[in-house]
Amino acid sequence: MGINSHKLSIFTPMENKITNIKKQLKGLTLQELKGYFEEIGEPKYRGEQLFNWMYNHLSFDFSEMQNLSKSIRQKLDENCQIQTLELVTVQDSPSTGTKKYLFNTADDKKIESVIIPEEDRATLCISTQVGCPLDCKFCATGIMGYKRNLSVGEIVDQYLLAAKDYGKDRLTNIVYMGMGEPLLNYKNTLSSLSIFTDELTKGVSRNRITVSTSGIAPKIIELANSDLRIKLAFSLHSCFEDIRNQIMPINKKYSLKENIEALKFFEKKTGKRITFEYTMFKGLNDRPEDIKALSRLCREIPSKLNIIPFNSIAHMNPGGVSATLEPTPIDKLQEFAQRLRDNNITVMVRQTQGGDIAAACGQLAVKY
Repeated sequence: MGINSHKLSIFTPMENKITNIKKQLKGLTLQELKGYFEEIGEPKYRGEQLFNWMYNHLSFDFSEMQNLSKSIRQKLDENCQIQTLELVTVQDSPSTGTKKYLFNTADDKKIESVIIPEEDRATLCISTQVGCPLDCKFCATGIMGYKRNLSVGEIVDQYLLAAKDYGKDRLTNIVYMGMGEPLLNYKNTLSSLSIFTDELTKGVSRNRITVSTSGIAPKIIELANSDLRIKLAFSLHSCFEDIRNQIMPINKKYSLKENIEALKFFEKKTGKRITFEYTMFKGLNDRPEDIKALSRLCREIPSKLNIIPFNSIAHMNPGGVSATLEPTPIDKLQEFAQRLRDNNITVMVRQTQGGDIAAACGQLAVKY
């Protein structure tokens, strides 16, 4: 079967929705929206109404907001905008039902998000940057390079536009695991989390929101000290500093040792156990000594381990270290996981989904 791809026409073209003159309201928190209405001489409670229309009713048009007076709607339409992204195409995987969304920004940058359907959940994987500066050797986004951070509105609109297409009630989880390093766009990531977890937001529960990081230790501590109680996933991929240095250059700035201390702090401060992400590479991190090191680490920090098969990034024509990486054979991967379970470690082996549309873990990228 072929790959299904279609272009949505439920939104007006970007050039008619986005200008550089109008104030962007998408991405403002409840308090910021209340403050804005106060600035323009309107009651603060109007901010709560607009919050509900944008984030709960998935409205992208002021004319739909019937509990706002006609004069307020006209004022907002003349001076403000509430859409940051244009949904360009949606690709559907016929084998797994995975959906990949391609968005265009107002400055003509492109980003991707993915919905991963499973038996009891549907998870939206969203991006926080256009590209990524970390250059992890197993990740297509790193090969794409870094363009800029996404705004709060651009982070949130990925959810709102995908939910409009897929069905808001069907989306159960959000993971910040798309393009970019969320903690290098910390302020905007935090504001988007504040919107998703606000008590007025009738979407995904905060217990079903996970932020993934490659290891920005100071920001892990900051996130722990915030009043947000979301989950944290840590891209581990090796328990050895030299191997992490080889495949994850950020480890040279923030060592695994420093990150482990930050993760311990996060777990104690929030009470949320850590998820370790572990992509397996043939002959590199699938050895007996890796099992021992992983077992030791997972006993040290309340955690669970997600083992991820290495997904090809050949569509980006990688060179250097990236070109040498090979996936661990599936039988050896399963044996590796079982030996960890025998050591009383909680292990999940993630199934590759969306590989046929370059939407699997580590495959998101747009060629410029």
